[in-house]
Amino acid sequence: MKEQNTAKGVLLVALGASSFGMLASFVKLAYAQGYTTAEVTLSQVLLGLICVTLINTLRKKTTEETKATSKDIRQLILAGTSMGFTSVLYYMAVSYINASIAVVLLMQSVWIGIVLDSIATKTFPTRLKIASVLIILTGTVLATNILASEIQLDIRGVIFGFLAACSFATTLFASGRIANHLAAPKRSMFMLCGAAIIVSIFVLITQIGPNNSEAMMQFYQQFSDNTSGIRNFDWSIFYSWGLVLALFGTVLPPIFLNMGFPLTGVGLGSIVSSLELPASVTVAFFVLNEKVILLQWVGILMILSAIVLMNSNLLFKKKEA
Repeated sequence: MKEQNTAKGVLLVALGASSFGMLASFVKLAYAQGYTTAEVTLSQVLLGLICVTLINTLRKKTTEETKATSKDIRQLILAGTSMGFTSVLYYMAVSYINASIAVVLLMQSVWIGIVLDSIATKTFPTRLKIASVLIILTGTVLATNILASEIQLDIRGVIFGFLAACSFATTLFASGRIANHLAAPKRSMFMLCGAAIIVSIFVLITQIGPNNSEAMMQFYQQFSDNTSGIRNFDWSIFYSWGLVLALFGTVLPPIFLNMGFPLTGVGLGSIVSSLELPASVTVAFFVLNEKVILLQWVGILMILSAIVLMNSNLLFKKKEA
């Protein structure tokens, strides 16, 4: 029975990670149809919030379930703002660089999380974690193919991608420590409220607010994928790509991951969740026809190996138990 539960957990975590990995390719397709980062992020977050709220409302609640206090709600909404920043920054990165490279940059959240944990616990990382970080950084150099003389990485995409990794690491760090006594759908709902606030502000600044500000318009045209300048929000995104983005970005991943992690444990779950990286690169290769050379696959394998190495102690403890 225990082995069956573990296998079920592996499947659920793999589905959740793979779902999120496909997201960058769908965003690229939405961009190809003329939609902006503001339209993509707002449609994903709002539709995702509606879906998660419905799930939270319709699900069967147990009598032992703990109610959320005002403090829990405030903390979860605040933690959810990092989700909003992650979406905005990650999609801005995707507008400048390949989806396969953007997800490699996003995976830097692994070693950034180690740094955050070390600061929070006031402990120095172990030699195993330091070695894993060095492997991840080396793998990133290969996976982004930055050593190739003919490659031209847009520095804006690299910066946005790294900032998205910082924000994502903050999300993971906060979500693992805030209001864990609440049911997963309820925690997700409040965190998405925080994400919706950040994304709404981004939309107001980039597509509504700066119309009467020449300085803001110049700034937006320099750092936005919307090269035609400021225009009215295109609400058709909600029925063209919004539901797909919400499903693979804010609905399926948290549901599958929250169901799977208790069955796999942190060590095995973290390893399986790293399938997000090869899933994203593979989908980008087949759907977007993005070129991925052998050297990049070597770099991706190095990053995955570092994640396995980083969790090796947890795996051995699980086997011994």
